[in-house]
Amino acid sequence: MMNPSLLPLVVEPAQLESLLGHEHLLIVDLRKPESYAASHIPGAIPLDYAHIVASRAPVMGLLPDDAQLSTVFSRLGLTPQTHVVAYDDEGGGRAARLLWTLELIAHPHYSLLNGGIHAWVAEYRAVDNRLKQRPPTDYRVAGKKPIAADLAHIRAHLHDPHVVLVDARSAQEYSGQKRLAERGGHIPGAVNFDWVQAMDPQNHLRLIPADRLRVQLAQRGITPDKEAIVYCQTHHRSAHTYLVLKNLGYTRIRGYPGSWAEWGNHPDTPIE
Repeated sequence: MMNPSLLPLVVEPAQLESLLGHEHLLIVDLRKPESYAASHIPGAIPLDYAHIVASRAPVMGLLPDDAQLSTVFSRLGLTPQTHVVAYDDEGGGRAARLLWTLELIAHPHYSLLNGGIHAWVAEYRAVDNRLKQRPPTDYRVAGKKPIAADLAHIRAHLHDPHVVLVDARSAQEYSGQKRLAERGGHIPGAVNFDWVQAMDPQNHLRLIPADRLRVQLAQRGITPDKEAIVYCQTHHRSAHTYLVLKNLGYTRIRGYPGSWAEWGNHPDTPIE
């Protein structure tokens, strides 16, 4: 049996199925509890999305502190050798936020299930309805990689030609027609790449082919030679965009946890 650490960043259902039951594989289900209870990938562990984000109203989607993350990952049974495969039922947003967090704390082994539960079920792969638990571990989060951007970092790089701000929200949110904060619009200079544009609804929400993605991104000036800072409302959708860019080989990417919930509710941030 292949070692899970050899799995690619974006894994197909067939690849995952071949590793079910491996001692170093941890499958994490980020759907609603009732969805998990009805059926899930065999061996998958449920995780409440609320446990991997923090909020200080009106800002949602912030990073929990190291102690909270250590507690959450210990309860999951995570070890430094564990390869995490995450999935959900919404195209990968919640799963991607978990994986972005693992990247942030320098956990080396993780993958996104391409298409999530939709792709798994569409191929008639086995499901289970038994609650799965693993023995808790003592997973310690200590230190973070520089892949998170804060408000100060973005302010310092507004209009920097070597930085591209990527707004992963809908066109209506980007333009300000739909407002989910005190103010509507977008960060000055940001380009709009709605996260759903990376998905193929005809192929169970898998990522569209890499060549098509590269064209869409390049048309917006999102190129590998620039630092890309991704954001949405709460760094939920944009965490997916982060993984899309990473999967394409982009090496300079940051996620903005505060996102528009912070920027759009701040009294003196510039907006377009």
